[in-house]
Amino acid sequence: MPETHVVIYKEEDGTCPLLDWLDGLPPKAQDKCIVRIERLAEKGHELRRPEAAPLRDKIYELRAALQRIQYRMLYFFYQQQCVITHGFIKKGSEVRQEEISLAVARKAKFEDNPMRYTR
Repeated sequence: MPETHVVIYKEEDGTCPLLDWLDGLPPKAQDKCIVRIERLAEKGHELRRPEAAPLRDKIYELRAALQRIQYRMLYFFYQQQCVITHGFIKKGSEVRQEEISLAVARKAKFEDNPMRYTR
């Protein structure tokens, strides 16, 4: 399978929620998350558990863990691209619906104007 082009979602003000979040993580956690992003680029739709999982509304999660902390990055596919919307630390047994809803809203914005929301 050809490599998937991974892009980072950018807000209208130019900020990138994923990059801002990654910058605040400890270096080892950043490394784990970056490895997951690289695996997503390699495998695309074929990436499965434990590295990735479908959520709802065509939103997926990239999964990384370090020292019992669960790191999640939400993404969706658009044409030949994979768009990562943001990341967060998962608390509890399931991804909070607010996080998924945020990714769904960003997906809608991106699909309306991909160039405006691509870093």
